[in-house]
Amino acid sequence: MKLCYSLLLITITFFAAASAGAAEAERLNVVLIMADDLGWGELGCYGQEKIPTPNIDRLAKEGMRFTQFYSGAPVCAPARCVLLTGKHLGHAEIRGNLQAKREFPQFDEGQYPLSAAALTFPQLLQTAGYATGAMGKWGLGPVGSTGEPNRKGFDLFLGYNCQAVAHSYYPPHLWRNREKVIINKQPIPGHARQPEGEVKLDDWIGETYAPTLMIAEAEKFIAEHDKQPFFLYLPFTEPHVAMHPPKTSVEKFPRAWDENVYRGLNGYLPHPRPRAAYAAMISDLDGYVGRVLAALEKSAVAERTLVIFTSDNGPTHAASGDPRFHVGGVDAKFFQSTAGLRGFKGSVYEGGIRVPLIARLPGRIKAGVVSDVVGYFPDVFPTLCDAVGIATPTGLDGVSLWPVLTGERKTLASRPPMIWVFPEYGGQVAVRDGDLKFVRQGLKTKKPGAWEVYDLAKDPRETNNLAARSAAKIASVEALLRREVAENRVFPLVIPGVNDGKE
Repeated sequence: MKLCYSLLLITITFFAAASAGAAEAERLNVVLIMADDLGWGELGCYGQEKIPTPNIDRLAKEGMRFTQFYSGAPVCAPARCVLLTGKHLGHAEIRGNLQAKREFPQFDEGQYPLSAAALTFPQLLQTAGYATGAMGKWGLGPVGSTGEPNRKGFDLFLGYNCQAVAHSYYPPHLWRNREKVIINKQPIPGHARQPEGEVKLDDWIGETYAPTLMIAEAEKFIAEHDKQPFFLYLPFTEPHVAMHPPKTSVEKFPRAWDENVYRGLNGYLPHPRPRAAYAAMISDLDGYVGRVLAALEKSAVAERTLVIFTSDNGPTHAASGDPRFHVGGVDAKFFQSTAGLRGFKGSVYEGGIRVPLIARLPGRIKAGVVSDVVGYFPDVFPTLCDAVGIATPTGLDGVSLWPVLTGERKTLASRPPMIWVFPEYGGQVAVRDGDLKFVRQGLKTKKPGAWEVYDLAKDPRETNNLAARSAAKIASVEALLRREVAENRVFPLVIPGVNDGKE
């Protein structure tokens, strides 16, 4: 496998050198921005009415907005794995949020790492001569592991290596490549409860707010690489809880919103104004997008930079500690965070995996287009290969959306079924084939759920189960999964009728 990978990089280097006739300054840059736990309905351009998102809405106005785009997974780490490797959850190495120390006790933070053999599209871009940077949350392997950012295609990484550390916006440290940079001598924990007494915002404010460092580094990266092609990956942490936005951001929103104080009973930190705080996090995220766009314009590279915006999964789900809130104090009902779609983060129903996708490239992507073309995270890898003009590796699970983005086609020539195999949250699997969505839940419980079938064209909220009259289609999906789901020792999932040994 290592030999094949080395040969692939040598081949890519050869073709990159052979096609270097165009001036460096004319090659396409790429900025990929990914929010964390941002709901499909939490942006103005997707129907949000309470939280202003003018910069992201501007991206949609100046580019193409997709209405049927999906994450690769309903939680953080596997979504990132699918995004960067172009392999769906039936083939992906990482299929859940597993701490690295469970398998590698030498690490005290970080998630289960990508292997040395796993190929990411940033590696291809780096080999093709691109400067590559990432600022935000990683989650695909600790520093020192085979999955650390510097081994997966990034010249520069600044941010959280570990998703658990990212629960705090005032953490003890961030990582700059392999250097642990202390930013708060008195960090604020990401989790606490306050069952009684006055909840004060100031009690949970630290010295250095991590997002300010990451967005500043992103601006610097753009300024320093305006004379060469670059790829900038910005997996921002907002609006993932804990709710830690600056006081000035919270105060932009009405005090009348918050009838109830959040005391931390559903995990993460308490907050006196949880609705305002959540809105502030999304507003701040929108502000970062505005700063990135301004940096591109200042460096005179906006016209040759493809900007993509998406989210890793849906908004946080309900919890039992305080039924008025979801996990971390989020009030998803108040904000209509899924715009009526069923399910939340951790679920393979639409609300857990349908996410925004907006792409802008002046002169190549027509402004103000809304597309109902169906796509998901595995498509990003081949799309970017087409966009920058490098050979797409074989063995990917996605299809290129580039012909749709550039207006060459209004629909895809073909769309293989989309697959999610998720061993967490009880064990789940989903397949979308055309307009039909197939779902099974509870596969790791004593009573696994039966197949559910929904026609998303007629029933996007997944309320009318058609399984009783879909036996032949279900059999076809089971046959598909037998072909498409590879064994995974670290993230196993038994799917009855597929890999349970009974067939």
